[in-house]
Amino acid sequence: MKDFVKKVSQKLSKLSQEQLENLIVSINNENDVLDSIMESLSSGLVIVDDDYKIIQTNKAAERLLPFRIRPLSSDSKSESASPVWELLDDSALSFFLQDCYNEKKTNVSEDFSFEKEAGVRFVTISILPLVQQKLISGYIITVDDITEKRQQEILLHRMESLASLTNLAASVAHEIKNPLGAISIHIQLLQKAVKKAREGDCQLPKRKFMEDYLDVVNEEIANLNKIVVDFLFAVRPVQAQLVLADPDAIVKKTSTFFAPEFESKSVRLAVSLCNCKQRLMIDEKLFREALINIIQNALAAISTRYEITDRSLSYEGELILESFIKNEKYILTIADNGCGMDEKTVSHIFEPYYTTKATGTGLGLTTVYKIIKEFRGDIDVKSVPGHGSVFTVTLPLPQKSVKLLAQNPCSKSE
Repeated sequence: MKDFVKKVSQKLSKLSQEQLENLIVSINNENDVLDSIMESLSSGLVIVDDDYKIIQTNKAAERLLPFRIRPLSSDSKSESASPVWELLDDSALSFFLQDCYNEKKTNVSEDFSFEKEAGVRFVTISILPLVQQKLISGYIITVDDITEKRQQEILLHRMESLASLTNLAASVAHEIKNPLGAISIHIQLLQKAVKKAREGDCQLPKRKFMEDYLDVVNEEIANLNKIVVDFLFAVRPVQAQLVLADPDAIVKKTSTFFAPEFESKSVRLAVSLCNCKQRLMIDEKLFREALINIIQNALAAISTRYEITDRSLSYEGELILESFIKNEKYILTIADNGCGMDEKTVSHIFEPYYTTKATGTGLGLTTVYKIIKEFRGDIDVKSVPGHGSVFTVTLPLPQKSVKLLAQNPCSKSE
């Protein structure tokens, strides 16, 4: 049809009225077919010109993208004349499209997440050139829904993490065994005392004697209750609402929150972030909770060393937060010059109920470990007694973004 229209267009002056009408009908029919195909696609398509102003969209794109207004609608013609990024209600996506426009980027793609009424939706946005007569006359923005794929990955990861509950259950069984043994022994002593009284003069043992045993029983019951509550907390699934978010922005916000406290305790806070605007699959609230837990532990370690150090030596605490991208992973290090830990403590630090603090529950770093694992990442710690500790959090980059890392100025070389 394309070649036919081209040939006919060269002989328009020789065509009769009827032939012209037939030609227009044929062209309209072809356009209708093309429109039907475009509207039937499950992938979203947004066709824009050189200035990123919308020429055409399909229903899938309007459904998947967070448009503030319906593009090309009759009641929004004035706004539709704006670049496409000004019509979207998502700052990260708008920044990506504007950056592609400014840098004339094509054949690039990136993942995004949007809050919808039905929940979080994940999409892959790709920018392709629109070529006409061997010249780029605009761009094709494709939108692919990858929500189901992401949800399956999350579900598979959670199923795999259930295997770790076996060791935790064994640990709790051991913790429960001791209180149960104490309760059993003291109840047997009470039973013997009551039996002996009935067989003799029916006089019960002295009040204090009975209360001592009952106090022990009540105390052990309270211990059992605490063990069970802590166990339920430890095995409770992490209710992560995973979205694509900038981890550096969360680290910066969290460090700013702690800055006054560190300043009041003469602790220097140094933050050196990659600032690559690299977004990861994380839960912003839980990631912040993990950071707070690690930073609070670092502050406690620094305070401990400060208290046992001669203050005349002008000791100063220090906490350093640094992020970078390496080997297709986002890496965050949190280093302090606190009291440090020995090898035994380091080997058990993420285990439930293990703590070196007199009032600690032993579940803080367990929760941190669970959160990082929920993000499909890893956490490691290295420590030297009397010198400090370094926590290293490693999180995977989204697969679609890995292809762009070679040109990433923030990446570190080996």
